[in-house]
Amino acid sequence: MVFDFLKRGAEVMPETKASATGPVVAAVSGVGRVAWSPRDTVSLTRVGFTGNPVGFRAVKLIAEAAAALPLVLQNRSERFEEHPLLKVITRPNPAQGRAELFEALYAHFLLSGNGYLEAVGEWGQVPQELHVLRSDRMALVPGADGWPVAYEYSVSGRKHRFAVTEGHSPICHIKAFHPSDDHYGLSPIQAAATAIDVHNAASRWSKSLLDNAARPSGAIVYKGADGNASMSADQYDRLLSEMESHHQGARNAGRPMLLEGGLDWKPMGFSPSDMEFQKTKEAAGREIALAFGVPPMLLGIPGDMTYANYQEANRAFYRLTVLPLVQKVTAAIGHWLSEMTGEAVELKPDLDQVPALSTERDAQWNRIASADFLTDDEKRAMLGLPPLMPDLPEPECEELPEEAPFEEVEDEPELPFEEESSEDAPEEGN
Repeated sequence: MVFDFLKRGAEVMPETKASATGPVVAAVSGVGRVAWSPRDTVSLTRVGFTGNPVGFRAVKLIAEAAAALPLVLQNRSERFEEHPLLKVITRPNPAQGRAELFEALYAHFLLSGNGYLEAVGEWGQVPQELHVLRSDRMALVPGADGWPVAYEYSVSGRKHRFAVTEGHSPICHIKAFHPSDDHYGLSPIQAAATAIDVHNAASRWSKSLLDNAARPSGAIVYKGADGNASMSADQYDRLLSEMESHHQGARNAGRPMLLEGGLDWKPMGFSPSDMEFQKTKEAAGREIALAFGVPPMLLGIPGDMTYANYQEANRAFYRLTVLPLVQKVTAAIGHWLSEMTGEAVELKPDLDQVPALSTERDAQWNRIASADFLTDDEKRAMLGLPPLMPDLPEPECEELPEEAPFEEVEDEPELPFEEESSEDAPEEGN
């Protein structure tokens, strides 16, 4: 071509692979702009975690159980007992240990559907420290291809930008599945938002009943002298003020009431249908527990006897809720650390040390151990263990030539000792 000489000095850009839908997602979300979460994490946390006992206990129960699981680090050939990454995970930063770090990470993941982990150090080396960042302060910045180009962390109007360069991210973003959001995850507390509102409203209703001696105080009927059943505005305000100051609240329980002429007291009570709020509260509590995946029996909610006993409920809790969460989070962290250090490692929970799964573990080990048609490496692979190290051949030594048999030699006869004569001796002085 005529214009080929113009292209000879141009730099050849490497071909990159990307999803065909990435530019479409970027066009909708906006290139270079922050993609905010559609839900207010701060409000949901205040209402569903700090202001609701069922949501608080469910998050704490899952986060503490998941953080208490022991973790193992291995590659395809061996399981490490000592490794630089294990030291960082055991003591991620001066203020937190392994359990505290992962408890905070799991709690943020459950409350917002997103978990953010920061690595302190240079790319290509083992990180010096690991820190959990609050999900409500983090915002993702998508690029032209739909993938994140940066993360912005905002605190009191100040922002810090974590740039993602060449696919190297100092932030490990772990998100739950969200059917209508491309950048953020869906938290269980968002799905349980309606049940949380019902449960909180029932609690406020119970508090109001306690403030009024747990029953409606009744009705005051006014009958005028002329048969007029209406009160003037001043009379109504004075009566209402006296009722609020002298006859309502826990401190005024049991105080007698003095009524003037024309006033009559009619006590009232609850019908059985009015007392159904307690069952409504328990039903809302079960819905909250269901959204988080915690058996209601473990939260002390009555009326749900799905499991035969507490042990079965605890086993189902670990198998259906805790383990999937831990495997998802540790797999993402292990892949992220592998890319950072350049060493292919895998981080996962050690299921052999979970007391709640001891019965299932014993049955699995016995079943696999009795399979004679499987090799030892196949059995170890089914149990999630690395293969055995191959036996190294012994070094071959060079064969030395055979030595000739030792022949005994007869002792030679001793010669008689001859004394020197005086003639043969040298003369002194010569």
